Amino acid sequence: MFLASPITFPNLGIEIDPSPVAFTVFGKDIYWYGIIIAAGFLLAVFYMLARAKDFGITQDDVLDMILWAVPIGVICARLYYCIFYWELYADDPISILYIWEGGLAIYGGIIGGAITLLVVAKRKKIPAPVLLDVAGMGVIIGQLMGRWGNFMNREAHGAVTDTFLKMGLQDASGVVTYYHPTFLYESVWNLIGFIGLHFFSKKRKFDGEVFLAYVAWYGLGRVWIEGLRTDSLYLFHWTLFGQRIRVSQALSLVMVLVCAGILVYQFKVKKADGSNLFVKRVQQTTEAEEAAAEPTAPDEKQ
Repeated sequence: MFLASPITFPNLGIEIDPSPVAFTVFGKDIYWYGIIIAAGFLLAVFYMLARAKDFGITQDDVLDMILWAVPIGVICARLYYCIFYWELYADDPISILYIWEGGLAIYGGIIGGAITLLVVAKRKKIPAPVLLDVAGMGVIIGQLMGRWGNFMNREAHGAVTDTFLKMGLQDASGVVTYYHPTFLYESVWNLIGFIGLHFFSKKRKFDGEVFLAYVAWYGLGRVWIEGLRTDSLYLFHWTLFGQRIRVSQALSLVMVLVCAGILVYQFKVKKADGSNLFVKRVQQTTEAEEAAAEPTAPDEKQ
């Protein structure tokens, strides 16, 4: 509907008209959406590789994690979307495979990726919370970047509004309507979250704390941002106070409460103090092995 329309932010004095297509190769259009998603993925990979040592794992561990979690996460994101929009695929189930047409749900990817990491962690004999910590910081980078792909496609915007940050989109008849730029809200929310997690991770007190903080922060943002969108997945035909329940809002709220509960338990009941972090155990083992490998100095003659 708005794929080639100008984008305006009247209160900021901004008007742009970027093409969704970045360039063409052998007659095939290459979209900015795909380029931005790929850039976000690469940034996330480089960041996770750079931080691997801080969590007591190797870069090979990170690459193995990505090799399995990413494709399975994409499959689960697609299945999650198709389940809640089954009416679109019931008559042509084979279209479920047409992933290039769009239709991925982030929570499906997070759930599928997390389950995959549990398996990878067990096979590599690494505590699962350690891999989840690293993965969470990578995922939030991909999320803050990916929303700009939605911006280029003029999609994933919110409802009609007249707020200061309203974004104008022009339809085929030339009529401009102003919407909540929810892509911007979520991208900025995730950027703040990433910066916070980057520094927070250096003072973590237990393995898994970063992942729990990531899910809680992201979920808290989705609770209010999802309420502004018009393209949400709905929880079948269930309603609450006369309003249809959005899947992401319900799931986000549950995950925020669960993560907050676990964090409180770890700090108030288990008194986590950082002494049992996996990276510290790895360092202690390495130091002990190096000490044992050092040749013993011969006794000096009296």
